[in-house]
Amino acid sequence: MNKLHTITAEDLQNRTYDPTSFLVDELIPEGLHILAGAPKIGKSWLALWLCLCVSQGQPLWNFTTVQGEVLYLSLEDSFQRIQTRLFDLTEDALPTLHFAIMADTLKHGLEQQIEQFLTEHPTTKLVVIDTLQRVRAAGGDGNLYANDYQDIGLLKQLADKWHIAILLIHHLRKLHDDDPMNMISGSTGLSGAADSAFVLQKHSRLANVASLHCTGRDIPDRTL
Repeated sequence: MNKLHTITAEDLQNRTYDPTSFLVDELIPEGLHILAGAPKIGKSWLALWLCLCVSQGQPLWNFTTVQGEVLYLSLEDSFQRIQTRLFDLTEDALPTLHFAIMADTLKHGLEQQIEQFLTEHPTTKLVVIDTLQRVRAAGGDGNLYANDYQDIGLLKQLADKWHIAILLIHHLRKLHDDDPMNMISGSTGLSGAADSAFVLQKHSRLANVASLHCTGRDIPDRTL
């Protein structure tokens, strides 16, 4: 048994900590984040735009970004489809944005692949995994909540170790809920282990306007 390490409230108030580092000011800090939405709602487009903004050091909406290299694991697309989307979004794609369309799964090589990339590209600020389900091994023993929490926890450890942001693209349940965060597919272990969660919604599939619901440990709850 290890003895509990405690600190008094007085000592805690007298300590000095560095402020939370944000990749996208007031929106995406370092850590592990989930972006969820219905199929074909625009999650991948939003993720790609985010990647472009960070790689170019350009604002995301009115939020400033910290420029750095970006790794986008676009595991449900082809390079041809990614190219088409890139041309739709920009004519100034930089070599600081990297793509892969195949990767190992969690606990079977993915963590090592990401760490190897981060070692080779030390200025990396953002890793996007599209989608979370593509990097989770089939099946799994035990409790659903425990499995969800453990899988997300592995990726959060990576984000914290390397001081980067990792964004997981995920799906929503089909059942509607007044709280968009309750619609994230899986158990509450997913959102519980993440630092922030974002839900992208449209009032109708053909609508040109979407809402992004945001909540997290280091950001204010808001809808964009």
